[in-house]
Amino acid sequence: MTYCEAVERINSLLAFGIKPGLERIKELMERIGSPDKKLRYVHIAGTNGKGSTCALISSALSSAGYKTGTFISPYVLEFRERFMIDGEMIPEQTLADIVEELWGAVEDMKGCGRIITEFEFVFAVAVTWYAREKCDIVVLETGLGGRFDATNMIDRAMADIITSISLDHTAVLGDTYAKIAFEKCGILRENGSCIAYARQEKEAMEVIENTAQRLGCRLIIADGDKAEIISSDISGTEFVYNGLKLRIRLIGDHQVRNAAVAAEALLELRRQGLSVSDEDIARGFAEVSFPARLELMSEKPLILLDGAHNPDGARALSDAVKKHLCGKRLVAVTGMLADKDTGTSLSYLAPLFEKIFTTEPDNPRKMTAQKLKEVIAPCCDDITACKSAEEAFVKAYAGLDDNSALVIFGSLYLASEMRKIILKKLSGEC
Repeated sequence: MTYCEAVERINSLLAFGIKPGLERIKELMERIGSPDKKLRYVHIAGTNGKGSTCALISSALSSAGYKTGTFISPYVLEFRERFMIDGEMIPEQTLADIVEELWGAVEDMKGCGRIITEFEFVFAVAVTWYAREKCDIVVLETGLGGRFDATNMIDRAMADIITSISLDHTAVLGDTYAKIAFEKCGILRENGSCIAYARQEKEAMEVIENTAQRLGCRLIIADGDKAEIISSDISGTEFVYNGLKLRIRLIGDHQVRNAAVAAEALLELRRQGLSVSDEDIARGFAEVSFPARLELMSEKPLILLDGAHNPDGARALSDAVKKHLCGKRLVAVTGMLADKDTGTSLSYLAPLFEKIFTTEPDNPRKMTAQKLKEVIAPCCDDITACKSAEEAFVKAYAGLDDNSALVIFGSLYLASEMRKIILKKLSGEC
């Protein structure tokens, strides 16, 4: 089997299961030899900040000398980003070989009427690889929710993390902060350790605190607002948190709060016996860059790329733009999915921009560029609907000067496509 054939096989599976539950993934793991039992984990659930928190923790653990697996969802640039060890993606042929090897178990289960989903299979492939490579620890990002997420079939984690909770995927997870927090807190285990992002809605924090208390968890609230900021600009932030002097290249105050969560998790792992020094944490954090999370693509002209696709993400991007791009003439390119709370997200962002170009993500759930233009119209006078992401970027780029900045935001599907277009333009290929 080739790599392309393996990805096609994976993409042929259902995106969501017939019904929620962990029975299918547990059966699949048993059929393939229970590789999950051979590993230690850090488990991360939440709405926003999971990817950044994963990257920071993984980088610090690798810096400390631990062979660290990282499992994320979704990917931005390439499918193999979902499977990494010490920052390196799984080799193409290794992925293909594992897919071919595990496929028989998927077919056997299908014959018995139990359909494995795409995410369940991807997770099984990842854990198989991590176990064979003898990873010391694996940092797991949930896909959707927590309670019934395939990653939640693990017995327990060394640390469970709840990042910022927002109203997203409400049709699946519930339409209140409390309901969504309940689903996210499904990853917590009795007598475990829970590290929680501090700036939560009150009802979400109440669920986190009550769940931790009921299960006898050690609850650590990571309050990044207590960080002492030394310097902050468009290239990142230097700060002191809990005695640690840190620098991150991730832009925005929300990333300092995410870094506080990651730092508390690493200190908890240290308390449990892992050898992770202050220097390891600082070095690991300083090395992290994350595509499409307020990513500085270019300084001249100034171009930022962000996958802000829900209200909390949009608010964080809005705060960063106001702080770091003050005085600039602001131009935006955006594309959103139709099943998101587009109106609320755009209410934070659209009024900041002099001109906005709308386009469409490459996804069946896309909102049309024309419809998005209509949603934005009350907040911005100059809006152009474009047929493609490339057209939107070319038109926006053409109007840039030394006193302007281009901010591209919206669906991560759009961010993935746009990143390739931007890099191609900046390299002079078009």
